[in-house]
Amino acid sequence: MIYTIPNLVSVVRLALIPVFVWFLFGKDDPALAGWTLGIIGSTDWVDGYLARRLDQVSEVGKFLDPLADRIAVAVAVIGGWIADVLPDWFAAAIIVREVIMAAGALVIALRARAQLAVRYLGKLATFMLYAAVAWFYLGVGYDIDLILAAAWVVGIPGLIIYYVVVAQYVGDGRRLLSGTGAGE
Repeated sequence: MIYTIPNLVSVVRLALIPVFVWFLFGKDDPALAGWTLGIIGSTDWVDGYLARRLDQVSEVGKFLDPLADRIAVAVAVIGGWIADVLPDWFAAAIIVREVIMAAGALVIALRARAQLAVRYLGKLATFMLYAAVAWFYLGVGYDIDLILAAAWVVGIPGLIIYYVVVAQYVGDGRRLLSGTGAGE
C-alpha cells in the first residue's frame, strides 16, 4: 500500500522542509521558519494515528514517517546552527545523536535486514525537541525571551530523553542482530 492518506501526510511533511529552508535562508525570517517547523513537528503524530485508525499501516509509511522526522530535525538543527538560532552545544548534541542513530539503523538494516521498532519515549523526545527547536526559532525571530526560556525548559529534558532512548535502541539493535528480536 503506497497511496494512502497517512503516506500523503508524510509526503506533505517532507515537502514542507524546503519551504522551511526558504523561509530561514531565502527570506531570512527565523520566526516564519519556526512556525513551519512547528507545523511539521505537530503533525508528526497524525500520519501514525491515521494509519492505525484507517487500517492503512504500510511498509512505505513505516519508512516515510521516521524519514520525515529525521530529515526535518537534521535540517532544522543544521540550519539553526548556521543561522545562529540554536546554541552551538545544543545543536551539536542533537546532531551527534542523529548520526549515532542513523549509523545504527544502517547496520541493522544491512546485517539483520530489519528495522528498529519505534519507541514511545523516542516519539516523546522527538516531540519535545521539535517544540524546543521551533521555539528557539520563534524566540530569536520575534526577540522574545519568554519563548527562548520555554525552549530551554523543554529542550534540556528532551535532549536527555533523546539520549536515554539511544541506549534503549542499542539494546534493541543487539537483540535484532543476535536474532532474538527487539521492540518495546
